[in-house]
Amino acid sequence: MKAAVLREVNKPLEIEEVQTADPGPREVLVRTVAAGVCHSDLHFQNGSYPYPLPVILGHESAGVVEAVGSDVKYVQSGDHVITCLSAFCGHCEYCLTGQMSLCQEPELQRKGGESPRLAQEGTPIAQFLNLSSFAEYMLVHEHAVAKVREDMPLDRAALIGCGVTTGVGAVIHTAAVEPGSTVAVIGCGGVGLSCINGAEIAGASRIIAVDTLASKLELARKFGATEVVNAADNDPVEAVRELTGGGVHYAFEAIGLKVTTEQAFKMIRAGGCATVIGMIPVGTMVEIHGPEFLREKKLQGSNMGSNRFRVDMPRYVEFYLAGKLHLDDMISSHIKLEDVNDAFAQLETGEVARNIIMFE
Repeated sequence: MKAAVLREVNKPLEIEEVQTADPGPREVLVRTVAAGVCHSDLHFQNGSYPYPLPVILGHESAGVVEAVGSDVKYVQSGDHVITCLSAFCGHCEYCLTGQMSLCQEPELQRKGGESPRLAQEGTPIAQFLNLSSFAEYMLVHEHAVAKVREDMPLDRAALIGCGVTTGVGAVIHTAAVEPGSTVAVIGCGGVGLSCINGAEIAGASRIIAVDTLASKLELARKFGATEVVNAADNDPVEAVRELTGGGVHYAFEAIGLKVTTEQAFKMIRAGGCATVIGMIPVGTMVEIHGPEFLREKKLQGSNMGSNRFRVDMPRYVEFYLAGKLHLDDMISSHIKLEDVNDAFAQLETGEVARNIIMFE
């Protein structure tokens, strides 16, 4: 099969022929139909998050089940599925207490003595975040897929695999935004737009989008933003606090930077909550003025929207089909696997929400 392989940090991905193993007892072989090019992939390509090399990147995807292992009961050949990097074991403390997105059990990967899921002429290639979706096929644990209805377009479904689950989930699950509350979202890429959309679904009365690009702020209005702040022209903290008379109830950071994380905390009112969704680079320290905690202000993280993805993803599909999730407006373009490096370059400029790789 064709796959986009990262062999060196800060080098282009190379389109190569790679082999997948046969499905093990609890594994599923998925024919990839669509894969989103997410900013998180870029974090690993540029070395912000170290990862074993060589590796096939990609983690936001949807496809059709081709084959299943002998013990798989959840899906069968022909089922349409969305993948999720938050593979879960189902029996650890995190899973049993409803924090499935934090599960890190090693049983979800193959053991050292077993043949690798991915290889090239016998040499193992690392699987990325349980998935590696920049490839024509994915061999994954059965707990890395969610079955969805077949009338859901798979290019839209792929967006649910990461960006939507992360953004909407951060609002609904991690922060538990209350109806009628005020929200600010910093960063209007795919995750930030999903966060804005989630705040609209949750019933927030005011949703303030913050970005430095006018085109993204205009797009944010389509996803539910009631007001926008261009951080290239204004101090975003002062602007948000002035608009709301002292700060929002909830702020979300959807970029992954020290400065915007600190801004999110400064944007909330007393008793408010700032949630960091973006992937802050390894080694980065965030500075918060200690006395602010006496005002019961909270700063928290969110991993993949604190998801229960086998429950959440089919619900998000229903939201889309009911016109509540604005996935059509999130897709910047459909591309081929060979265009993946151009898609990474566009992520660097910040001009796109999502490019979707379509596999023939």
